[in-house]
Amino acid sequence: MVKIAVFASGSGTNLEEILRHVEDGSLPVEAACVIVDKEQAFARVRARNHGVPEYYFNPKAFSGKEAYETAILDVLKQHDVDLIVLSGYMRFIGKVLLEAYPNRIMNLHPAYLPEFPGAHSIQDAFEAGVSQTGVTVHFVDEGVDSGPIIRQERLAIDPAWDLETLESHVHALEYDLFWQVIRQVSETIKEEEK
Repeated sequence: MVKIAVFASGSGTNLEEILRHVEDGSLPVEAACVIVDKEQAFARVRARNHGVPEYYFNPKAFSGKEAYETAILDVLKQHDVDLIVLSGYMRFIGKVLLEAYPNRIMNLHPAYLPEFPGAHSIQDAFEAGVSQTGVTVHFVDEGVDSGPIIRQERLAIDPAWDLETLESHVHALEYDLFWQVIRQVSETIKEEEK
């Protein structure tokens, strides 16, 4: 079975959806561990509630990104992780992890890339007054939300929606899409390892 590590920085709502699908069998992977970069991230509580080991790495406690990621990599190796899933992880992935997991790090982005890359994509789409946005799942590379796209879904924006309503619709689409793409990628990994 493919073992995944979920990286998160915040409340972990997408993590909750992933773990729910793992537990009901619709996502046949093992959630090996959860990695967070913020001590107060509620994702840690969610991981513990589901019996998944969680690890907090304080970036400020390391001499630089390389040392930070090397410490994370040690934990990933201990858990035999096959696939890294970025779920609201607000930190750029560096050389150490990219080289250890080529095309095995995937990210969920709340926009239809290449539209609205970066950290505030839902707000950016709202302020741009566009008629549609979307959700993208892509592999991570050195750039900002620039890696190969795995799957995307469009979302039409009702002009009557406020920002909060738009956010709720984007998140609902994320919850529906992300676990399915994780399943798709994990099935590809299983095929490659046969």
